Amino acid sequence: MNLLIELVKFIILSLGIVALSKYLLVPVLRRISQLLELGPKASGNIAGFATSVPELLTVIFSAASGLISTSIYNILSSNVINLIQYIFSIYLNKNQKHLNNKAIKIDLLLVIITILIPIFLVVSNIGINTNLVIIFIILLAVFYYINYNSHRLYLEKEQQEILQEEIEEEKEEYRFKKKNKKTVILYWIYLIFITVGLYVVGELLSKSLTNLSNIFALPEIVLGTLLGVITSIPELLTFIEAQRKEKKKNSEEANKLGVIEATNNLLTSNILNLFAIQSIGIIIYTIFG
Repeated sequence: MNLLIELVKFIILSLGIVALSKYLLVPVLRRISQLLELGPKASGNIAGFATSVPELLTVIFSAASGLISTSIYNILSSNVINLIQYIFSIYLNKNQKHLNNKAIKIDLLLVIITILIPIFLVVSNIGINTNLVIIFIILLAVFYYINYNSHRLYLEKEQQEILQEEIEEEKEEYRFKKKNKKTVILYWIYLIFITVGLYVVGELLSKSLTNLSNIFALPEIVLGTLLGVITSIPELLTFIEAQRKEKKKNSEEANKLGVIEATNNLLTSNILNLFAIQSIGIIIYTIFG
């Protein structure tokens, strides 16, 4: 078996998970939430969780293959790359001055903590067990509490404007959409096929990971870092798009809203990666690893 061929297969399968999640899963979930009239906030939450599916799947299959260190390096590299991509998008759109808001500063501090925690786990060689899951769940609640209250204190006005803007955008987008039960059922069928596709690709990725680790003795830090780079691609696209769509309005207030949206995207992604997805990986490793 050729190492180069296996590496190419690994990269293609990882990109396949990203593509299926980004271009099929997310749009279908958005349509379902709209057809069920869940509202803009619920719709946004569903789409936000959907963009974390690449990390979720790669962590699950890594942990199930007994490669728990790969999943940890995956989350660490994803969170680091997310922050780098966020900073790049801010400078690309020349929005640096909007980082001075207190709520955004607090969000970025929390983001840095989501990077320091996995670094600490790697450096200290702490045993990976279900006790970490309990700690992560508590930290997940604490982080969301801090994020919610800092935004309420320092970004109340902007948050209301974002919500109103989402409502108007979604009214416009779905004004001529006909909502009926057949359409909802059709999208659920789409969702089932997409889920099956993700599972099949994930199974193949799991076998590729096992081959690279066991046959070619490729270090887990290399595997995890590669996974982190690949699964962070959707975040880069959303960071840039969040700011560019506001920049078209030619106002500083709109630019600020773009930065707020990108920052929320960054923090939510990193929090989910570390506290939720890594916890799932630990549980699966404990049972099947």
